[in-house]
Parts: sequence; C-alpha cells; structure tokens
Amino acid sequence: MTVWAYTQLTPSAESTMTKLLEKAFEAASKLPADEQDALAASILAEVEAEHRWDTVFEGSVPTLERLADEALDEHRAKKTLPFAPKGA
Repeated sequence: MTVWAYTQLTPSAESTMTKLLEKAFEAASKLPADEQDALAASILAEVEAEHRWDTVFEGSVPTLERLADEALDEHRAKKTLPFAPKGA
C-alpha cells in the first residue's frame, strides 16, 4: 500500500459511505484476517488506479480537444469516409 492511498482515503467531514459499501465491509469483517487484508489491498489498489487514470485523463484534455477539432475540420472538408464496421 502506498502512502497516497492511506492519506487520500482518510474520511473527511463531508464523506459518507453508501449502505451497500457498509454491507460489504460488514461481510468482509467476518472473513479471516488474511482474506480481509487481501480484499483491502485489492480495494486500495483499485481506488489508486482510478485516481491515476483521472490524473492522466485530466492532463490529456487539451490534446483530446485538439484531436477532436482536427477530426471535425477533416469531416467538414469532406476528407472523411463513412464508418462501416466489418461484419455489419
């Protein structure tokens, strides 16, 4: 587990847990300690991966906007062909 995962997952005054997540944690609390740790590691890894994806995606917005503008310009200039998926 990274330090980031611990500090970012510390509940704030505004955070609330859904009933389903509460139910999942209640069920998980009945597992043996090693299984609880494995589940916790998996959840933390998923949350951290999601955070990394969000960070990468935020940084790519200008590039995506530029590429979208280029594609629209090409379409308006009639430089594109209709999309015909194979097998359709």
